Amino acid sequence: MNSKFHGTGVAVVTPFRDNKIDFDSLGRILDHVIEGGVKFLVMLGSTGETATLNEAESRSILDFTIKHVDGKLPIVAGNFGMNNTLELTRKIQRYSFEGIDAVLSSSPAYVKPSQEGIYRHYMEMQEVCPVPIILYNVPGRTRSNMEWSTTIKLAKASEKFIGIKEASADLIQTTRIIKNRPEGFFVTSGDDEVALPMIACGGEGVISVIANALPRQFSSMMDAALMNDYETARKINNKTYDLHHWLYVEGNPVGIKSAMEILGLCTNDVRLPLASMSQENYNHLKEVLLEVKDGSS
Repeated sequence: MNSKFHGTGVAVVTPFRDNKIDFDSLGRILDHVIEGGVKFLVMLGSTGETATLNEAESRSILDFTIKHVDGKLPIVAGNFGMNNTLELTRKIQRYSFEGIDAVLSSSPAYVKPSQEGIYRHYMEMQEVCPVPIILYNVPGRTRSNMEWSTTIKLAKASEKFIGIKEASADLIQTTRIIKNRPEGFFVTSGDDEVALPMIACGGEGVISVIANALPRQFSSMMDAALMNDYETARKINNKTYDLHHWLYVEGNPVGIKSAMEILGLCTNDVRLPLASMSQENYNHLKEVLLEVKDGSS
């Protein structure tokens, strides 16, 4: 069952128009990434600007996605990272998980818990969660790294934990997880720039930002790597690699939203406190993006 989360997953953006969710554009984006060959969808992650959505908006995005996708791909709900363990368990107990294949849960942010605190937080969560849990280590946002030993401890403590989105960009830490994990526990990259080397270390895929814009190219790279065709994977990686800088120069999802606008998929509107990309960087991004897109088969 866990293999359905191998390959390229995409952390889907939330399109806005006039500060409201643009469901027409969301439908186009979902069709775009599905036709582009991604293997699963992650809704309401950091790239989806979930921090600026209220609970009703988040639920409406999930409901729309479940109906629109209609079982074509697995759906992961990414809005299950909270700093308050008690409130997280209460949220799970009142939530409807129909149509949701797994949840993605980042370790607590801001409070900087110890490794024991992180472990106990997730163990409380798995007691009440009715669907599989993908752990999410993203120290660049949480300011608290979940050490590889904690990940392994959790993976061995409960079968509810089926994998991890490892977004530390630390290949040493990632390799230790891969080496020591129990059978069936997958490791997927949370950083597009290290997705290919993570596969080479034994990982299973990526939850991608760039795949919003270039799903076919990035999925083809991941598929090639998973089939040990590293020559093809490296060629695609080299073609797309310069784009990463411009996607993140003003933070995520500011860059990918502008890329989506350039491709005609949605506006580049973001919600405060995020601000849309500066015109100078937008122009650089457009130049590189169109060169990558036009140069791809």
